[in-house]
Amino acid sequence: MSQYPTQFDREDLLRCARGELFGPGNAQLPEPPMLMMDRITDISADGGAHGKGHVVAEFDITPDLWFFECHFPGNPIMPGCLGLDGLWQLTGFNLGWRGWQGRGYALGVGEVKLTGMVRPDRKMLTYKVDFTKAVQSRRLTMGVADGIVEADGEVIYQVKDMKVALSES
Repeated sequence: MSQYPTQFDREDLLRCARGELFGPGNAQLPEPPMLMMDRITDISADGGAHGKGHVVAEFDITPDLWFFECHFPGNPIMPGCLGLDGLWQLTGFNLGWRGWQGRGYALGVGEVKLTGMVRPDRKMLTYKVDFTKAVQSRRLTMGVADGIVEADGEVIYQVKDMKVALSES
């Protein structure tokens, strides 16, 4: 069982970005504007669809978000890669939340499907990450997960086999 709570507000996420939540040299979120969520509403090491852990988080969408101005002028859309990055961020956060040591980095993703868009009129994204594997050994600390991103309740991104590792170097 983790020593950390199962919900985190924006200030908690900013503490993680500064390296204050899990300690120096451990899992860390990026700072804004690359922080792709405003709160984590649920997290576990044994929940989710496969009983291997999960994370649920939310990101408030407002028309003044930085990416709408540049992607694309006159046709504002959130880049799909930012949604994928949010899923990777949450996968790494879960590994740190478990108390596992090391800095997080994305290793890849098996499959990505983008079936919708995030435009400035959307209100909220919901990220759902379900672990299929979580491994901690002397040589490897890694999570493998599937994820979805919903925009106002509509599934718009789906990923399979995201991989995030922690490394002490």
